[in-house]
Amino acid sequence: MLTIVIPMMLLVLTNPKWNKTMMFLTLLIVPSTSFLYSSTMPINISMMWGLDHMSSMLIMLTMWIIPLVIAASQKFSQKKDSHSFITYITTLSSVLILAFSVSHLFSFYIMFEISLIPTLLIIMKWGYQPERLQASMYLMMYTITASLPLLGGIAIMSMNMKLNNMILPLYSSWYTPLAMWVMMNLAFMVKLPLFTMHLWLPKAHVEAPVAGSMVLAAVLLKLGGYGLLRMMCLIAPIQMTFKMILISLSLWGGMITSLICVRQQDMKSLIAYSSVGHMSLVMAGVLANIPWGMWGAMAMMISHGLLSSAMFACADMSYSTSNSRSLLMNKGINIMMPTMSMLWFIMSAANMAAPPSTNLLAEIMLISCSTITTKLMLAPLSIMSFIAAAYSLTLYVSMNHGPMNSLNNPSMFMTARNLMIIMTHIAPVFMIIIMPTLITMY
Repeated sequence: MLTIVIPMMLLVLTNPKWNKTMMFLTLLIVPSTSFLYSSTMPINISMMWGLDHMSSMLIMLTMWIIPLVIAASQKFSQKKDSHSFITYITTLSSVLILAFSVSHLFSFYIMFEISLIPTLLIIMKWGYQPERLQASMYLMMYTITASLPLLGGIAIMSMNMKLNNMILPLYSSWYTPLAMWVMMNLAFMVKLPLFTMHLWLPKAHVEAPVAGSMVLAAVLLKLGGYGLLRMMCLIAPIQMTFKMILISLSLWGGMITSLICVRQQDMKSLIAYSSVGHMSLVMAGVLANIPWGMWGAMAMMISHGLLSSAMFACADMSYSTSNSRSLLMNKGINIMMPTMSMLWFIMSAANMAAPPSTNLLAEIMLISCSTITTKLMLAPLSIMSFIAAAYSLTLYVSMNHGPMNSLNNPSMFMTARNLMIIMTHIAPVFMIIIMPTLITMY
């Protein structure tokens, strides 16, 4: 792990140029891939560090997304505080890599909390509207309030059960009180986010700059899913009654947020609400507590991380041409740039789980394991699948068809850099399906 973290720390201390930083972070992908995928078995490096296939996948997702985040934020490179922007992004990526690679429970809690600080600074300093302060406050209050019970739960587990290691637990209990289960999982349910705890997410996404939206959607939400999957191995399963309540809340809530997406006119808000719908499936897969559900949750996290990051980057490219996030103001992309229109279609198709995307694999796994738990969930699942196709096609048709807006400047849109950003996001979504064991059989 030090082969990845130390070069990134040196990058923070130095004052490199914008393009050199992006190239350096891109080159780090190669050694990290060979190192992390050398073994799929859990490796307990020390009392503090450990790796397995699940954490290595999420580290690879972080390493893949961060150079693209810097490439998509090129407009900040000419400003005076461009170095502080690179510092925040590199610090955030280092913290996320450490969070996914620590095996000590309290160290994971510290990294989970520290990741909030660079995100908060990025939203507050480079956000779009004055409402970014309110969005930052929402993000901070929701996350910190929900994570305080987690700290208490970790203290109880360390003192009473002598349980500190997340990857190779030495002790486990056959029975977990309901209050203890909620304490250990509430912070991750807010970070995921579960319906009724999701109000911070659309606000944070809409007010954040493109870098904040991309990192938040691609990696930070995955901290919630990662924590839930780890807790499933540490503590005993939840009682059936409360399990049914949570699955119902997540799936019916996912259906409601999908219905909200259909009426959205703001591009970023639509993509943010669709993230809540997709993450509700992850929650249902984790609660099913069978390997099929956990593998499906992991597949959905990886595919959603790549795809939602691409859609936020593309939404920012549209914003840079029209200075508006409204679907009505960004019409006529098909006339101006057929290539970009085709990329929008591919992203919309993958978002509604069309083959051969990895989203299809993930949704098949999660829907099947949710219906195994209870057949009553067929109603929200079927409505959610239909509505996902409806809002994805609405997004595509609203932006790509119709008369071209005369205020738009198409020369700013379709550059080689923009094409590279979108293609490098989309390619893994369709290539991983050739070998799905990379993201499922951990």
